[in-house]
Amino acid sequence: MDPQVELSLVIPVYNGSRSIGAVVDQIHQSFSHLDFEVVLVNDGSTDESEQVCRSLVERHPETVRFVHLARNFGEHNAVLAGLNHASGSYVATLDDDGQNPPREVLPMYDAIRTGDYDVVFGRYRVKRHSAFRNLGSWLNDRVANVILGKPPDLYLSSFKVMNRFIVDEITKYTGPFPHIDGLILRATRNLGQIDVEHLSRSEAGSNYTFSKLFLLWLNMFLNFSIASLRVATVAGVSIALLSGLLMVGIVFDKLYLNPDVAIGIPTVLLFIVFFSGIQLVILGVIGEYLGRLFLDHSKNPQFTVRYVMGPKRGS
Repeated sequence: MDPQVELSLVIPVYNGSRSIGAVVDQIHQSFSHLDFEVVLVNDGSTDESEQVCRSLVERHPETVRFVHLARNFGEHNAVLAGLNHASGSYVATLDDDGQNPPREVLPMYDAIRTGDYDVVFGRYRVKRHSAFRNLGSWLNDRVANVILGKPPDLYLSSFKVMNRFIVDEITKYTGPFPHIDGLILRATRNLGQIDVEHLSRSEAGSNYTFSKLFLLWLNMFLNFSIASLRVATVAGVSIALLSGLLMVGIVFDKLYLNPDVAIGIPTVLLFIVFFSGIQLVILGVIGEYLGRLFLDHSKNPQFTVRYVMGPKRGS
């Protein structure tokens, strides 16, 4: 696709009917001096998001495109669907809830053009997420340092601007378990970040539940590294060595220190339960890899588009 737009703004929409209209209006106010497009991706919302997005296309027929997915696939899958329909030389991704002010895209856009970066991330000056969401972000950040080789001082944010090169690299991925930041770090280390504002949610509550955060973490942990298999191997070897040392200690104690003590059944049962648990964890990790390989090779869809509305900018 040859870009015909300077800047695309991709917004995954999930139950965002009350906030997405204001976000799109702010975009049109902030980017009136640029050739831009807005790509809205409805990710199986259960509220009136579809109708609201359709009305936004009718209100802004030259700049808003609407991609309606057949069901909920998850935020990262929805973002990839948007990237596949974005034609800009630069592409920004932001949330539908108003926490990412569209005006904050401008300094990131300037930074990626003048700094020769592939991606510029927005680092929040003050995060307005809940304590639970912040805890999940902290855990993901620490895991990304190890699994993805992320620079420790880089904050991975869903609020970012990418150039066309990296967007084309990301959209080559066709597997059913994408992780956008993992795909970025797999393709480039030419990354920048600038401080941006982060607002409180316009609507109470977050769409990220514990299960969604866990699945997001699992995608990063399993899809972009074999570190989990190595951890399982190291754990197995370490526990085997530890059990050998404990066995030597038990024999030494029985022969020389306390020959009259009976080696009890509870100790044996404890060891059996402990090592059985370790084996199940290792088998679970291996099974997760095999299951994902099966779903990938059986062509489990990354997303399914029911229909698209709005202008097609690019060819």
